Amino acid sequence: MTKYRWQASALVLVAFMLGCNEFMVVGVLSDIARSLRVTVATAGYLVTIFAVVYAVSTPLITILTNRFGHYPLLMTLMVIFLIGNTWSGFTSSYGWFLLTRMITAAVAGTIESLIIVFANDIAPREKRAMLISWLAAGFSIASVVGVPVGTAISTAYSWHVAFHLISVVSLVTCLVMVGILPRHIKHVSGTIKDQLVLLTDRRIYLGAALILFTAAAMYTYYTYIRPLLTTGLGFGTTALNWLLFVLGIMSILGNRLSGKIAERHGLTTMPRFYVMDIGLLLCLPVAMQSRVAGFGVFLVLTLIIMAVNSPIQVHFLDVAEASYPQSVALASSLNAIFFNIGISVGSATASVMLTRVGLGYLGWGAAVFAVISLVIVIGLNRAIAAKRAAVVVQESK
Repeated sequence: MTKYRWQASALVLVAFMLGCNEFMVVGVLSDIARSLRVTVATAGYLVTIFAVVYAVSTPLITILTNRFGHYPLLMTLMVIFLIGNTWSGFTSSYGWFLLTRMITAAVAGTIESLIIVFANDIAPREKRAMLISWLAAGFSIASVVGVPVGTAISTAYSWHVAFHLISVVSLVTCLVMVGILPRHIKHVSGTIKDQLVLLTDRRIYLGAALILFTAAAMYTYYTYIRPLLTTGLGFGTTALNWLLFVLGIMSILGNRLSGKIAERHGLTTMPRFYVMDIGLLLCLPVAMQSRVAGFGVFLVLTLIIMAVNSPIQVHFLDVAEASYPQSVALASSLNAIFFNIGISVGSATASVMLTRVGLGYLGWGAAVFAVISLVIVIGLNRAIAAKRAAVVVQESK
């Protein structure tokens, strides 16, 4: 195996590790509530608070630590993550466990942005988009493989053991990265103001809005995927885990498709995917009349909703490298930040629609966000084309 493959594998392992830490709590929530002597509803706040801390801390830490080298910063944050996760495994009270979750959430987003920066630097240009898609797939693999395994360990032994297993993976990953990651990669530091100027670029804020509304479209229905499959389509609880597993596999394939699109066409083909998304979401109430048709629509939606991941991430990196080199780390974090905001918007919309129009019509609310996404991606492609034309004119003078 070449050095690049080892480096790429280590970065994907980091993504898998972060995904397990974030998602596993959902699978063992009942065990945690019983062990820490709180209600399941109270334990559920662990998920909400983790997401809030993640979304708030990621841009703050990324911006404030910009003056430090990427390698020492990544390794420092990995050690903090390892300490926080290990501490989670030893806690026996809700308050301390919440604190440890906040510690890991605070550094997880910046770690994610840094591994994208490393992927952008170490990968040959023709392989960059595919590696970035694998990093996204690492999170999907965590939900498909890591979460069920963690749940099984929690059931057989204890949720503490599941967290200790993540710590072992984290420690091994740290040791591997010490041996193979480059110590020095291209890094331009800048003040807070210098970095934030990135967000004034039309190509950037339109891209951020695209991610937000794409996530909102997805989570307007995916927030209630379990009742959609059971109450809506009539599947039994025995089949539920297998259906979710298949959806998880489809999300991995969607990330792989995303890498192919980023390599060949970038964002130019994305309007077609959003048109397909809108059509499927509008047809969802009718498709829900049949188990096969309904689940088939969910499969295709899961595949195409992931298509934007790599193209938009590569777009953010390209704009930052060309025009705002001091903001590359911030640019690499935008996808995660605005996707989490979009999840909040989508889940809140789903909650309102559930009480007003019922489970079967969640797809129509998601379609509204998909239409907004379609308009945004068309505007974004025009902004990119206009910038390229302006550069050509400038160079010809």
